[in-house]
Amino acid sequence: MTDTPKSGSIFTQTGLMAKRNASEKRFRFYGLVAVVASLMMLAFILFTIFSAGLSSFRQTTVTFSLELTEAKLDPKGGRDPAKLAKVTTVGYNKLIGTGFAAAIKEHGIEIEGLTDKDAAGFLSDEAAANLRDRVLADPTLIGQTVEINALVMGRIDGFMKGRVTAESAANDSNISAEQLALAKALDDKGLLHLSFNPAFITGTDASDTRPEAAGLGVAILGSAYMMLLVIVLALPVGVAASIYLEEFAPKNKLTDLIEVNISNLAAVPSIVFGILGLAIFINFAGLPQSSSLVGALVLSLMTLPTIIIATRASLKAVPPSIRDAALGVGASKMQTTFHHVLPLAIPGILTGAIIGLARALGETAPLLLIGMVAFVREYPGAPPAGFSDPASALPVQIYQWTQRSDPAFVERASGAIIVLLVFLLVMNTTAILLRRRFERRW
Repeated sequence: MTDTPKSGSIFTQTGLMAKRNASEKRFRFYGLVAVVASLMMLAFILFTIFSAGLSSFRQTTVTFSLELTEAKLDPKGGRDPAKLAKVTTVGYNKLIGTGFAAAIKEHGIEIEGLTDKDAAGFLSDEAAANLRDRVLADPTLIGQTVEINALVMGRIDGFMKGRVTAESAANDSNISAEQLALAKALDDKGLLHLSFNPAFITGTDASDTRPEAAGLGVAILGSAYMMLLVIVLALPVGVAASIYLEEFAPKNKLTDLIEVNISNLAAVPSIVFGILGLAIFINFAGLPQSSSLVGALVLSLMTLPTIIIATRASLKAVPPSIRDAALGVGASKMQTTFHHVLPLAIPGILTGAIIGLARALGETAPLLLIGMVAFVREYPGAPPAGFSDPASALPVQIYQWTQRSDPAFVERASGAIIVLLVFLLVMNTTAILLRRRFERRW
């Protein structure tokens, strides 16, 4: 015979308990829905970016043989580099155009209505520049017949990737139906190749008329320079300030004011730091615009509050018993801080620092105000002189490409976002690994 629960027993579910349990179930359901919705939105964003940007890592080229005639490139002979450099890309354009037309005839390709202008416009202007650089690097090629992989224009590249269709080309003055027919014929002959494009990672930016030649090399190098300088400038200052405020500073109104201002600075919009950098570092100090040095100084100011707050939180997380034990065996305040407290706080300090750097890497607004939006064609030099050379940054490069009218630049902007996401993923993964590597339990 079993005993029946009495009224008021914890085994009897009252109306109030039923409501509380139902409320808890609803809360769990709402939380699950929020998590699923967030993951779906993230998946949609990533799918949109990757579907639009992965194609930028491939580029279409056309392969054909070309005779580098001495009469056009070095009529007097001698292979003098100074004289060879006088031949501009215009001369190489004519040479490539002649060779390309000959290759079309050689393979028996006949397109009704195709004009010489259409055939010449099929290739990118960058093809002539690339060939010129190749000849200047190796003048012995003059007089020989060489095989070249010439970039095609952006619309043809878009056609090979499925971005440009015959319907869209009918309303586009930059492409003709005859050029699309030529692309199909060359593809059937195996002369067009859609392959991996390393120049997208290593190349420099290009003008509005040559989207197929635009690359991220200057932006990646500029971002790397800035992150290196931010680590050197912001990390030591931020950690030192945090240690002083948390372990050594007296608790008075002055330190309270400093702490409040640090918290406020962490919430200041990034564009305000850009205005500050423009006023102090450029207008007052006279530092060069568009340089990695000025960008790093601005980003260091913006990152400092984040590093200080994260470092202080890590120091506070160390149990007071460790400080008391060290002081109890005769250690000084300095020894207690640097021999016991700081090593235990290192995982949190590294995590906060890397997260702050990741935030700085993705900032655009402050860099726009200090002139890093300028078109930069040349790579910055090697450090330390290269820190003052004009440079760009990944988020600024993305912003620039989205402002240009050619659809190929939008494709490249999505590709640049993928590169930036990879950088951020590496930095956050590093933060997690470092935290686990140095983490100590007590």
